[in-house]
Amino acid sequence: MTERIPLPWPPAPITTARLVLRPAESRDRAAFIDLFASAEVGAHLGGPRPRAELERAVPEVPGRRPGVFVADLGGAMIGMVSVERRDAERPGRLRPEGGEAELGYMFLPHVWGCGYAAEACAAVLDWFADTLPGEPVVLCTRSANTPSMRLAARLGFCEVERFEECGGEQWFGVWCPVTAPG
Repeated sequence: MTERIPLPWPPAPITTARLVLRPAESRDRAAFIDLFASAEVGAHLGGPRPRAELERAVPEVPGRRPGVFVADLGGAMIGMVSVERRDAERPGRLRPEGGEAELGYMFLPHVWGCGYAAEACAAVLDWFADTLPGEPVVLCTRSANTPSMRLAARLGFCEVERFEECGGEQWFGVWCPVTAPG
């Protein structure tokens, strides 16, 4: 069994060619609400949440927890990437006890198709591999979500299994970072 060490948090911001990946701030609240209220974003995530409910429920600094990065483009949040422990009660796991690190991401629809999700996820995976060398990362997405399936393949995730959950077939894959012998 791999010992699961907590992530050191917050890390220094990660800078890519076009983005800054950083912890959430209060200025990101409106974008978080837009993400969770978006019908397009929610299409494969159980549906959008009512904006009025989100306005009441979302804290001043949403997403402020270890493993959640805001994808910032020119000073504005356009999405988020997370690496958090997968709930052991859910189907799909590598170890019998579960709790694997799981990559998640959501981006605002107006930036879809621009490569930001791939850029941000690749940078977070690199950070994770440097932070916890050798620990695998899993990803779960609806198999009907073609763009997400393409991104999983592009990032180097390999299928482990498929199962039914949340009213649809889910694809579950693993990404194992390659580390130099030490």
